[in-house]
Amino acid sequence: MNATAATCTTDRAFAAPTLADGLKELRTGWDLMRLAARTPELLRSPRGDGRAVMVVPGFRANDASLLPLRSFLAQRGHDTRPWGLGTNTGGLDALLEQTQESVRRLAEETGRAVNIVGWSLGGVYARETARDQPDTVHRIATLGTPLLGPRYTLGHTVYPEAELQRIETMIDERHQRPINVPIKAIYSRNDGIVDWRTCPDHHTPSAENVEVSSSHIGMGLDPTVWMHLARWLAT
Repeated sequence: MNATAATCTTDRAFAAPTLADGLKELRTGWDLMRLAARTPELLRSPRGDGRAVMVVPGFRANDASLLPLRSFLAQRGHDTRPWGLGTNTGGLDALLEQTQESVRRLAEETGRAVNIVGWSLGGVYARETARDQPDTVHRIATLGTPLLGPRYTLGHTVYPEAELQRIETMIDERHQRPINVPIKAIYSRNDGIVDWRTCPDHHTPSAENVEVSSSHIGMGLDPTVWMHLARWLAT
């Protein structure tokens, strides 16, 4: 469990990764090899009970980027669904609203609250959906999700300074309302895309923060991540 006090979104201890940091993403091939080696163990992981799991891709990615993870979760007994909104362009306001509507429809269709797994920016949509409509969400997991906004990511340069400030103000306002849905926040010090220090959830006392060794891109292929998700979503 994690009871660390909330930090300010403008904390100067954090910094956007550099292009040199991005070289850590070369570990993705190693993550794939580890996945192959641990396949027998993964096939013995806990099974789900058929609850729907929506898997949300990261910035500038689409559902194809997480197809291996969705296939694994489906094999373990989950009713796995793609995000279904095309490429995640980073349009936070519109895409969050659309994500929430998709989750509402899925909860109505299945008659049960939905699990959400969000990679990177996709984890922001998962968190804010759980914050705004907790009755539709059973539990969430975030993979390398920057909780303090895009300023501390390798892609921060695509946002004007005014937009970065607007997002940070919105984050501060939203953090005034707690998330009352179980959260597992998975992060890695080998993340070359996001400052890993912004990924653990220090705003939700009940959140479970878990460190893994994968790259940022490799989180969708990391066997340790898959095992954590199998155990988390089976409960």
